[in-house]
Amino acid sequence: MSAVSESIAQRMTLGMLAERYGFDIDPEFASNVTITSLSDAVDTISPGAMYICDSNHLADLPRAEQSGAYAALLPRTCRGRDIQSGIPLVFGDCGNHMLGDLASSLAGTPSNAMAVFAVAGDDDDIIHAGVKHLADFLHMLGNPVAVIDSTGSTSMTRSLNLSYPLGILDVQRTLAVCAEDGVAAVIIAMNNATLQREALESVNVDVLGSERVAQGEDVASLKTRYAFVSDRALALTVPTGESDELAAESPAMFDQDRLGHMSLAVAMVLAAGVRRNNVRSALRVANNLR
Repeated sequence: MSAVSESIAQRMTLGMLAERYGFDIDPEFASNVTITSLSDAVDTISPGAMYICDSNHLADLPRAEQSGAYAALLPRTCRGRDIQSGIPLVFGDCGNHMLGDLASSLAGTPSNAMAVFAVAGDDDDIIHAGVKHLADFLHMLGNPVAVIDSTGSTSMTRSLNLSYPLGILDVQRTLAVCAEDGVAAVIIAMNNATLQREALESVNVDVLGSERVAQGEDVASLKTRYAFVSDRALALTVPTGESDELAAESPAMFDQDRLGHMSLAVAMVLAAGVRRNNVRSALRVANNLR
């Protein structure tokens, strides 16, 4: 029950949708109608939206039109039915993969505009702590940071009012907001409290880390569950002897639990390509300011 509507970067005509995804348009002359957002719930429709409607909610089409929808996407099985609608109807079978691609395209592929870090694991408290420590460390290194986490999501200093767990449209909308704010890195808590299954469709993850790896958890299993993509070979980043050594130079050295979270943050930053000397310098400054 969500929408991609704020900070939309792209406009798309129904004709472009038909050409790209093989959709059918009724009436055909509506191919020049332009949509500016997506919604799968009437209550979240804004003017210019395409309402994604399943066969059980056809009665909501008049409300969708009144709310400002410019078109509705219906399953192909609905074609030929007597549907009362004052807005163009688009017929096509839109699975999660296609929905993610469509939402990402409308949002301007925001995950490509930022470094995307994801923290996974077998314990939600450890995941949340890992997200926080990574966010603090990236900020210490001079990066504008966003966090997507069920315990509280932010875009730099702005709190984001989200309903969890997030779906495909929620994630793309949130990433679009962060990109517009000028965020350089976004950190996602990769757990079921934060994300619905396959919620990261068309989200490019640059670094995936876990402080404590769950049994059977690897990159392939996490991709299956959350459906993210990566434009390069992606390995699961874990704390190492090197990251432990560097983390010991931070204020976390006095707290064993915090030291583990900080070690993961260091390992993930190193995996992102930050130089060891820059990491060490930032940790020493933080320790001196303690």
